[in-house]
Amino acid sequence: MPKNKFDNLFFALIVGILIFHTSASHSQLSDLARVDYTLLPATDDGFEYEAARVTLNYPIKIKSGTYLFVGAGYANIDLNFGKEPQPFNTNAIDGLQVFELNIGYTFPLKKDWRFAARFAPGMSSNLAADKLKADDLVLSGELVFLRDRTKSQDGSKPSRLIFGISYSGNRGFPYPLPFLSYYRKFHPKWSYNLGVPKTNLQYHISEKHRLKLYAELDGFTSNIQNGIPLLNGDSAESINMSLILMSLQYEFHFLDHFEFFCRASYILDKRVQLRDSEKDNILLLDDTRGTYFRTGLRFKI
Repeated sequence: MPKNKFDNLFFALIVGILIFHTSASHSQLSDLARVDYTLLPATDDGFEYEAARVTLNYPIKIKSGTYLFVGAGYANIDLNFGKEPQPFNTNAIDGLQVFELNIGYTFPLKKDWRFAARFAPGMSSNLAADKLKADDLVLSGELVFLRDRTKSQDGSKPSRLIFGISYSGNRGFPYPLPFLSYYRKFHPKWSYNLGVPKTNLQYHISEKHRLKLYAELDGFTSNIQNGIPLLNGDSAESINMSLILMSLQYEFHFLDHFEFFCRASYILDKRVQLRDSEKDNILLLDDTRGTYFRTGLRFKI
């Protein structure tokens, strides 16, 4: 691919493809394809979380520098509540399904600036009724501006700024959040990325091997079809997990566009809660700090 076309495509993807895992929003922005597996081992309370995810994205050139992109993501989530009795039927939420479509558009502005917007309808549910309902539907989206100076020829250190606003009904923090990312490479082997929902410090061991220290948000939200009656008379209509993580990630880059990664995290804060029809928390399932592991394979540009 010619260099100028590669640069335009990179700009389009870096701001355009924001995929939820069930955390969505928290995947790398330049993924064309990704598979990963996440495990939160059983805590003292017996709660365990497993998730397998796959995402695909495809950019479509409209004209020079302007791209439409489409994509989809799917996740299967398994929850285990241990052997201790719970005040509800745990079988109703031991398996959750998440699916999301991504439709985005990006175009260049003046100088080094670019605008991008993404709209992502999807569903997140236990599918107990064997068909979709209105409450299963979730919406996500972003509006962002980007200034890219990673290839600047004026002698300044490479940098990239992205800012805007994001919303996802399916990431564990279901309210609007600022989207902020400032990347700067300040040494041949060191770079950092400050922002929300992710901040990292990166050490470039070599061209193929990297280490990253992360602070990030993660989580998921899912509808509970048919509800779950609790012993106190309430009915749980959804489940939400929100995490604040500190992570160390190793990356191995190979065959130009492939990356294998494995990540170990410590959970600084965790809330797993059942919610009623008004989205109010009615039962805390787990708030134990512990470990979190994720590994996967990415194809990116």
